[in-house]
Amino acid sequence: MTSSDTSLWRTLAQLRGNPRACVWTEPLWGLSMALVLPYLSVFMLATGLHDAQIGLLASLGMVSQVFFGLAGGIITDRLGRRATTAWFDVLAWVIPCVIWAFAQNFWFFLAASLVNGAMQVTQNSWDALMVEDAERGKITRIYSLVKVAADCSALFAPIAAILVAQLGLDHAVRILMVNAAVVMGVKIVWLYLWSHETRQGRIRMAETREQSVWQLFAGYRGVLGMLVRSKGSLLSLAIMALAAAVFLVNGTFWQVVVSQHLGVPDAVLPFFPMVRSVLSMVLFFTLIPRLTTAVDLKRPTLWGMGVYLAGQLLLVVVPTASGTATVQTYVFLGVCLLLDAFGGGMMFMLSESLVALHVDEAERSRVMALQRTVVMLAAAPFGWISGWLSGMNRTYPFLLTAALLVVGIVLTWRTWVPTHTDVEAALDAVEGAAEAA
Repeated sequence: MTSSDTSLWRTLAQLRGNPRACVWTEPLWGLSMALVLPYLSVFMLATGLHDAQIGLLASLGMVSQVFFGLAGGIITDRLGRRATTAWFDVLAWVIPCVIWAFAQNFWFFLAASLVNGAMQVTQNSWDALMVEDAERGKITRIYSLVKVAADCSALFAPIAAILVAQLGLDHAVRILMVNAAVVMGVKIVWLYLWSHETRQGRIRMAETREQSVWQLFAGYRGVLGMLVRSKGSLLSLAIMALAAAVFLVNGTFWQVVVSQHLGVPDAVLPFFPMVRSVLSMVLFFTLIPRLTTAVDLKRPTLWGMGVYLAGQLLLVVVPTASGTATVQTYVFLGVCLLLDAFGGGMMFMLSESLVALHVDEAERSRVMALQRTVVMLAAAPFGWISGWLSGMNRTYPFLLTAALLVVGIVLTWRTWVPTHTDVEAALDAVEGAAEAA
């Protein structure tokens, strides 16, 4: 049997059509948003916001995502996967970056957060654009490659560090926001020109052309019934909701706890996502593919949650030093990054893959839009809750994420639904194909 890392390289080389366009343009995320998002919470603090306001913005942003998420299925079906991705990437990323670049107070950040909620529309359409015409057996590999492509930002993190060291946090972040708006614009145009509308996308565009918006919204009743009758979809929905809440808290407060609680200088902050990304890329081409298959995802899901849980708990107990961080602090943080790279990478790839594998293909856009709406509703309160907890003690948000991961482990262990109805037969088929190759 061929090695798993070779298989991932082969998948990358053999990508065609929309999967190739989506994966190969994704590194531009690293040259744009990934350079600046790690600084966003610390930038808010420097602009005069406090922890509770940052948590409130995270929750309000989630509420905006709920609205856009519910409308996302209808928009995607009416405009098509390709056009929706282009127009709403501009709304969700280019416009907020411009607002952030000139932000002066809470209201600027609130406006940007509300507009940024449109990311749920483009997340839905982009996922459909990427996987609808892809081979089912390659979906986990494709999402692995998406994570690796996003992690290419690690190569450019020193740029942000140099800017912060030379210009200070405020000026550097504003420059990086302008850069993000420009590079994201290039990514949007490139993806649009390189991709094409999917087969199912053309069918849904034709089916919805003569339907009113109210008729399309009314159709969610049947979609909801379809969702609640599928145990696999409900399980994948629960896992995605837990992952979204954990990622929300980590994305908002990881840099805050490292900077404000552990005393790490601002100029060093970009190196943490850089190291995490490098570790993630190495793991995705070595260990992670060996632990995942297209037919048996329960064990890797448990591994991902368990390792991520260990990283969250370790971050809570990292010893603090008076003044600035010590060598011991960086050693502990290095271990945290390793655990996060493995656990977070597994959770991202598997939560997205499980949704794609369990969804009804004929109603993919509306089912996924409804799922993402529920996910945002479930995750939204955790931004405010974690902000309130951080105001008391900056490690408390990570006790919250640890509790959420424990819930995820128990849920996965007790209610798992295979992605294939006959797992043994599917495994035999995969092994037979591998031996034939």
